[in-house]
Amino acid sequence: MRRILYAGVALAVIAGAVAWFLSAPRPLDESVLAGLQPADATRGERVFWAGGCVSCHARPGAEGDAQLELAGGLGLGSPFGTFVAPNISPHPTDGIGSWSELDFVNAMMRGLAPDGSHLYPAFPYASYGRMTPQDVVDLFAFIKTLPPVEGKAGKSDIPFPFSIRRAVGFWKLLYLSDEPVVAFGDGTDPAVRRGQYLVEGPGHCGECHTARTALGGLEYSQWLAGAPSLEGRGRIPNITPSQDGIGSWSASDIAYYLESGFTPDFDSAGGEMAKVVRNMARLPSEDREAIAAYLKAIPPKP
Repeated sequence: MRRILYAGVALAVIAGAVAWFLSAPRPLDESVLAGLQPADATRGERVFWAGGCVSCHARPGAEGDAQLELAGGLGLGSPFGTFVAPNISPHPTDGIGSWSELDFVNAMMRGLAPDGSHLYPAFPYASYGRMTPQDVVDLFAFIKTLPPVEGKAGKSDIPFPFSIRRAVGFWKLLYLSDEPVVAFGDGTDPAVRRGQYLVEGPGHCGECHTARTALGGLEYSQWLAGAPSLEGRGRIPNITPSQDGIGSWSASDIAYYLESGFTPDFDSAGGEMAKVVRNMARLPSEDREAIAAYLKAIPPKP
């Protein structure tokens, strides 16, 4: 019995060590910044609107220029608890003003805080991980031009066991990848490629329009085929080119919708999508046209 007890303790220690290793943070190092152009805030503004940063990080209800005060505070409901979007203004203590470029890149592309702890994937780094480091540092340069806002945004309400941040490392093993979702062949239209980057990366469209597994990861076999709202109200529509989706829309219909919010049937965007349209309307027309080209090129899903 003593041998069995010792063996059990040894196995438990080994299992714990393996689990600790597998769930460990895996940050990028300084080499990811090597060879990049100097960060450019003008380019970063374009990334800022493509990424929809104000939709979560502006004060709830903010309008106009007040949206650029990234004080956070919006509560994001989910089956795993309520996540509160943090202050990401360039305030040196309450925001991210003291972060380095590498800190910001690791947050965006690896879901890691500067202290190395895992961020919850309510922050859509599973999509942002497909961005280029150049776009990420340009985005950081733009955010640093915005007003610093004093005050923390408040704490998230995450019940046990989801409150164990270290466990997010296991989630990342399953769902964090920089590989494209849709495989296109050689000779693909550059507009489709650009649209793929915007939709699968900074635009993070799949985070709402794709169903999720029981663990909260995206079900890529149903990419953009619609999903229940994470907050439990209504359903997010199918935006693949199927009969159940937007197959009857032309590319110009899609591009116009992203600019104006009006559908071909003279309906208008509402809810969270109205915020997305306001962001997309800030992009150059070629970006909206590229998104439309991509959505017409992906596999249709029922």
